[in-house]
Amino acid sequence: MNLTLGNKIKELRKRDGRKQEDLALAIGVTNQAVSRWESGGCYPDIEIIPAIANYFNVSIDELFGYNNDRENKIKNILTKASDIITKQGFTMYQGCLPDEFEECINMLRLASEEFPGEPKILLKLAQALLMWGWNKFGAKGHKNDVTGNIEDNVEYNSKNIYWQEAVQVYEKALRSNPNAEDRSIAIRQLTPLYCRMGEYDKAKKLANEQDTIVICKELLLPMATVGDEKARYQDERILALLTNLQFSICESIALRPDISSTEYGKNVVLSLIKLYETIFIDGKCGGYHGEIGHLYLDLTKYEMNNNGSMETILGYFNKVFDHYKESVRIYNDGEYVYSAPLVANLNPIAKGELSPVDMDDFWNKTLKFFRSDVLDEIRKNPKFAECFE
Repeated sequence: MNLTLGNKIKELRKRDGRKQEDLALAIGVTNQAVSRWESGGCYPDIEIIPAIANYFNVSIDELFGYNNDRENKIKNILTKASDIITKQGFTMYQGCLPDEFEECINMLRLASEEFPGEPKILLKLAQALLMWGWNKFGAKGHKNDVTGNIEDNVEYNSKNIYWQEAVQVYEKALRSNPNAEDRSIAIRQLTPLYCRMGEYDKAKKLANEQDTIVICKELLLPMATVGDEKARYQDERILALLTNLQFSICESIALRPDISSTEYGKNVVLSLIKLYETIFIDGKCGGYHGEIGHLYLDLTKYEMNNNGSMETILGYFNKVFDHYKESVRIYNDGEYVYSAPLVANLNPIAKGELSPVDMDDFWNKTLKFFRSDVLDEIRKNPKFAECFE
């Protein structure tokens, strides 16, 4: 035992507005005994520890201060891991992650052994393994001769040892009674991973167990509130649906070469951009500059792959650059207020609140797949000098 036990007894007693004699009477000791415990002169007999904990309605671990130690340690581990993972962004390219990322995985593995039932530790470990699997081996696909769609090369992907481990950890996290948000994240990440590994029945079962879009919280909250709160939830609903529409459309285009290589596919992406720009009619897109920038990046790649003019390619890249720079500025400056009519009720953005994807390595990851002649033209413009720093 240590001095914290006496301090904890005193803290709990004052919390409940009790006197020393109240505790003494309840557990059958003298007032002087309680006084000596609280001053650190001696400690309670081990036999009456459960009675003291029960009197204050706390666990024995909490009485000794172990629970706070545990929570603080978990919090510190998660913060350290999140800093490393967020810094890199969720990358799906080979060779993009530094060696320190593997150190992060090892730290989380040890943490999962120390706290085996902690869902947040397990979820963070699974996410890190998923990213490291992309980094080490990537994923392969092939064209389905019947549908023409790009599908996963299950034979290759299922041999990814990091993804094999990630699946096991995700499954363990889902069995560890996570909160609703963590459960949602796990399902969202595990379902497509199942598919890449050829576990289609598991993926479909997991997906079918989830609520339909018509009863998601983004749709329900505007119906459950009034006044300013209702207005804010209405604005959030619009953007939640828009970003998920963007994801759905862009994924479908990317996996269908008969669409992604055509003018039709390009026009669909342009329509998404137009929708964003119509909603954010004043150009103040806040946290959504990144989404729009990625759409312009898709257009840049389309033009490079389809022999578009250099002027068009550079025009789209300029949009990518401007939207990314604005994302970084908002992150650094904060105090950002939305003002377009359909989003004016959104909460302001605080400094450091929204970190741009791959903030420390965005241009390196983005430009590594650009054609050399395009890179040469980009280098000629002083505006883009930071892309090569």
